[in-house]
Amino acid sequence: MGIGTFVNQNSSPTRPAPARPGRKSNGDLILVAAVIALSIFGLLMLYSASTDFSLQIYGAPMYMFNKQVGFLVVGGVAAIVLSRFDYHLWRRFAIPLMGMTVVLLIAVLFNNEVRLGAVRSFFGGSVQPSELAKLSTVVYLSIWLYSKRDNLHDVQLGLVPLALILGGIGGLIYLEPDLSATAMIFILGGLLFFLAGGELRQIVLFLLVALVGGWIVIQLSSTGRARMSSYIAGLKDPLQSNYQVLRSLGAIVHGGWFGVGIGRAGSKLTGLPVAATDSIFAVIVEELGFFGALALAGLYGMLLWRGFKIAMQAPDSLGSVMAAGVTFWIVMEALMNMGVMVGLFPAAGNALPFFSAGGSNLVSSLAGIGILVNISRQGVPGKPAVRAVPEAKIEERRSFSASFDLRRRDRRRRQSRPRRP
Repeated sequence: MGIGTFVNQNSSPTRPAPARPGRKSNGDLILVAAVIALSIFGLLMLYSASTDFSLQIYGAPMYMFNKQVGFLVVGGVAAIVLSRFDYHLWRRFAIPLMGMTVVLLIAVLFNNEVRLGAVRSFFGGSVQPSELAKLSTVVYLSIWLYSKRDNLHDVQLGLVPLALILGGIGGLIYLEPDLSATAMIFILGGLLFFLAGGELRQIVLFLLVALVGGWIVIQLSSTGRARMSSYIAGLKDPLQSNYQVLRSLGAIVHGGWFGVGIGRAGSKLTGLPVAATDSIFAVIVEELGFFGALALAGLYGMLLWRGFKIAMQAPDSLGSVMAAGVTFWIVMEALMNMGVMVGLFPAAGNALPFFSAGGSNLVSSLAGIGILVNISRQGVPGKPAVRAVPEAKIEERRSFSASFDLRRRDRRRRQSRPRRP
């Protein structure tokens, strides 16, 4: 059916909106298949990486695996519920969600449960508010930027409030301390501001302030200074990398092209730090080899592809920015984790989504996938329009497309500015 032009009662030109077949569509099935594959793959590799550690620490070889299965069930239920929850309704719940996140981030500082030199969790490390903060930041900023889309060009109404929001959330996480989660919050904020149509000069200013702020944070943090100096030394000479990277590189080399077989990795038994959490990628490559790592990267690549597709086909810019934010968050977490293991990035505590042991990251990631599926259910292309929308909505959608396409379509002006009805 061709795209027609309709006239409403006020005689303003309208066009049919993208179809919103929420009751008829099951969403992006390719995305769902990729996530199911990642989850099953993740359980298999976690079982292999955690049995000996669980036996030594908890006295039961299945302890960490059983907990992960429970978290997977909780996350799966959350994903199913959120896939049926209209993402537009997050406008009502974004502030309570962010408020609850702030309360948890403050409460964890008073909880005084110290693990690995940081105070960032409840219930023996199973619940980390900083993981929820990443999802909350994507949802809240997507809605906030959508509501301010006509004023993003104004520094006082756009960039300054954004910096205050990110500074508040990032500052609470930094106090734990959790440098990697703090960095992720600011990266997500900058990306969402860019995708929402922020002006180029403001984006450059944001990057400069973020770089200066990051340098100050590193200088004030003994952990940050140690990680950065170790990272620079490793770039100059891989043999001077920190212990975790050295053990990881050894495991990867030992795995070769095809790996040593599932369950046969020696690194997890001989001192590879946190093999079931931060270092699980090294176990995967040792046991499955280069081709196993390639398959893993392919699954994350499929998630990235479908997430971008959903963002481009969303019925409005709110859905587009939210879908892009969730996709960037999960894929960047994976990229940073794998990059650290081979010495490409400074040491960080990022989990490998769907693989690393830990309930907060798994449940939050699956909740984000549920939001992605809901957006895809409302933006399926090629269906007859079920309603008409004002021309301004089409212009708003085009404005996001220009930003999302890295502003390559506008040959005369690289920066697409917010459009007003």
